[in-house]
Amino acid sequence: MENNAEKFYMYVLRCGDGSFYGGYTNNLAHRIAQHQNGTGAKYTRSHEPVELIYYESFLTKKAALQAEYAFKHQSRAAKEQYLKKHNVKLN
Repeated sequence: MENNAEKFYMYVLRCGDGSFYGGYTNNLAHRIAQHQNGTGAKYTRSHEPVELIYYESFLTKKAALQAEYAFKHQSRAAKEQYLKKHNVKLN
């Protein structure tokens, strides 16, 4: 039996200037394509190119939005620490 439950994602992009962008979506492939073709968030349109470096799935929209909020409100150093903890290579 297939599980058709909707998934929600918090994701992190590395932008062309080295900054990080955290976002939320329920369709990861589509949202990343939007960022990469310039129809995503205003921030990523002005900081291209973007690369997906991390994502995490959640069972609820609320949990994904909370993770996005928490990531966005961290300092640069805390974001790097979070990503390293999740085995993301930053260099």
